[in-house]
Amino acid sequence: MDPEAFLDLANQVVKLKMFPYFDIAHSVLCALHVREDLGPGAQAFSRKHPMSCWLSTMLVVFAGGMLCNGLLGEPVLAPLKNTQQLAVATVVWYVIFYTPFDIGYKAAKFLPIKIVFSAMKEIYRCKKVYDGVTHAAKLYPNAYIIMILIGTLKGNGAGFTKLFERLIRGVWTPTAMEFMQPSFPTKACIVASVIFVLDKKTDLISAPHALVYFGIVIFFVYFKLSSLLLGIHDPFVPFENLFCALFLGGIWDALAKLFGRGGNKDEKADAKKKD
Repeated sequence: MDPEAFLDLANQVVKLKMFPYFDIAHSVLCALHVREDLGPGAQAFSRKHPMSCWLSTMLVVFAGGMLCNGLLGEPVLAPLKNTQQLAVATVVWYVIFYTPFDIGYKAAKFLPIKIVFSAMKEIYRCKKVYDGVTHAAKLYPNAYIIMILIGTLKGNGAGFTKLFERLIRGVWTPTAMEFMQPSFPTKACIVASVIFVLDKKTDLISAPHALVYFGIVIFFVYFKLSSLLLGIHDPFVPFENLFCALFLGGIWDALAKLFGRGGNKDEKADAKKKD
């Protein structure tokens, strides 16, 4: 592709309006997440506890904004002030849970539709990460860690509210902590936040902002589609294992076990000789 044409395409991606189509895609996948998390009893639960079902779905949809507002000292419920977005999320929730013959859920689960919505959601995720980094940079111009934290939470807030979201539905899972077992979206949001901070606050990245933004969009979309079509769920795992082995004691623990076993074998051999 011609470099100028590629840059024009990148600029168009940066200027994309998220409402309503990308908001719809985001809300559909959030509602699907809640329904699939409920398991086989999802329909029965939605009939018996509609308020709990709606609240948990809205929490997933607006988790990023609510979490970031709480940490930055802003109104936690501010993301709900946009009546249009709230209405779209509510309509999507109703379609996924209550359409006759479950048509809405089956249509959203249809693979071609899910692929399109997933790609749109990743574009939406990139926009949220960038907005989070930009907003934090205005409040704390030199606090890079805060920028990365807010960008990550903005991009994957639902992962960090999973414990409370399930609690609304009467399920207590204290081990479902994103900090303990971070998912790939969280790791990807951390990487994207770091790149946006470097792009915004340093001279280490010389490429135009639109190309940096478009590159992160491609990164998000590529790995999401790889997860759906190829089963590649977390490409960071090999690098994490290598890092843990080199810098977090993995090699030393392995050597300690190896020498410990050797010592035990020598002791057993000496005991047999004595007998």
